[in-house]
Amino acid sequence: MKLLLHKKNFYCALFCLMLSGSSLVVLGQSREELEKKKKQLNQDIEYTNKILKQTQEKKATSLKGLRVLNSQINTREKVIGTINTQIKVLNSEIVAKNQNISSLQRQLEQLKKEYSGMVLFAFRNQSAYNKMMFIFAATDFNQAYKRMKYLQQFGTYRRKQAEYINRTQTALNVKVMELSTNKKEKNTLLVEEQKEKATLTKEKVKQTEVVGQLQSREKALRQEIAKKQREAQKLNKAIQDIIRREIEIARRKAEEEARRKAEAEAKAKGSTAPVEAAKPTATGSAVLSATPEAAKLTADFVSNRGRLPWPVEKGVIVDRFGTHQHEVLSKITVNNDGIDIKTNSGAAVRAVFSGEVVAVTQIFGEYAIIIRHGEYFTVYSNLRSASVRSGEKVGIKQVIGTVATDAEGNAEVNFQVRKGQTAMNPEGWLAN
Repeated sequence: MKLLLHKKNFYCALFCLMLSGSSLVVLGQSREELEKKKKQLNQDIEYTNKILKQTQEKKATSLKGLRVLNSQINTREKVIGTINTQIKVLNSEIVAKNQNISSLQRQLEQLKKEYSGMVLFAFRNQSAYNKMMFIFAATDFNQAYKRMKYLQQFGTYRRKQAEYINRTQTALNVKVMELSTNKKEKNTLLVEEQKEKATLTKEKVKQTEVVGQLQSREKALRQEIAKKQREAQKLNKAIQDIIRREIEIARRKAEEEARRKAEAEAKAKGSTAPVEAAKPTATGSAVLSATPEAAKLTADFVSNRGRLPWPVEKGVIVDRFGTHQHEVLSKITVNNDGIDIKTNSGAAVRAVFSGEVVAVTQIFGEYAIIIRHGEYFTVYSNLRSASVRSGEKVGIKQVIGTVATDAEGNAEVNFQVRKGQTAMNPEGWLAN
């Protein structure tokens, strides 16, 4: 009975080890995801480094150059955050493995102690005479039979106990090796973290220098901001007018469809009375999804939120959505209805989803393209050229134009997502 109890305890220990092992598998998957994220962030840093070198070659301090530097600092802070998370995951694994090792060591000691007792018992009762005496010393036939069965099972169990010891020792060795690997990985990450922090400090020093240089040119900077705000207001007005027109067209179509349906129903009933002007059930921008085709396009667009491709193949966000304080002038706030993405000079601009081009317009000599996706619209502005025209159907990732490049060699595309006339944060729609 005692031997069976120890056998049960051994299986319980193995079961607990399996459970802890499965949790480590989950943590391992998390580590893979973190490593993938860090790799992508490092690629972003490599790309912004390339852009910063191009900016520095022009020997000019510019607001756009500062934005690239800000983007790089933001990305590096994310890298450091990811490394911290990796270290926390490794710490959890190290704690779990230490607990497993302690448990296995206790189990191994217990197994060896039991095995030693069995060997001693077997040695004392190895002769046939002793075995027979053990059986004949029983008080009755039933007990004698049980003792005989016990002796038969004892040898088998002793071999199994030896196997348990070997398996436990192997599991213990594996956990010790894994623990050693985890500690080495942690040390590597700690060194990497310190290196990233040192680089971040240098970048922030450079950021302070650039801000100071730009602040010394406050008058020119204010003029630049005012110009950009005028351009943004004109673009916003043009977008609003175009979307308002699309809503009005959709509303009229919906009313006409409702009127024809009402007339058909009246005719079926034999009524000759004039049909009053019918109004569509949908109101506001929802009327853009009044037809089955438009409703499906809206649903498809929404279902791809967070998975849409970027409007350029390579780029970094240098100005984010919404109202925020200006990077240099603390008393000035700026608003962006989309995001500004810095990319390569002459880069192709792509549609992020299938839809219909509703407008190709020029603002201050540069193109803006608006594509409708049911109730939603995507806007691509600051383009040097447009390769599509109004009314044309486009597919996902189809090239619609090329980004404009300014005199300093900066190439930025402004990308917007709108539900009807309401601007939405594009970062929530694009793939990471």
